[in-house]
Amino acid sequence: MDTNLVIEGFKFMALGMGTVFAFLTVMIICMNIMSYIIHKFFPEPQANADATSANAQKDNKKIIAAITAAIAHHRQG
Repeated sequence: MDTNLVIEGFKFMALGMGTVFAFLTVMIICMNIMSYIIHKFFPEPQANADATSANAQKDNKKIIAAITAAIAHHRQG
């Protein structure tokens, strides 16, 4: 019996690549469904915009002060 090993190799390669492609496709679909379900039943809380901007300005002032102190300390020593 004469078998062409190259053709058999391509058949196995196509079977393996097809299996991996099908698995990854099913996995992506399942992850999208899970994401939809999680976002539907557990939405992210909406923060108050006014309080957030006030806290951000306070945090920015603290960060600027820390950077300024670090630069001054670096220049001294």
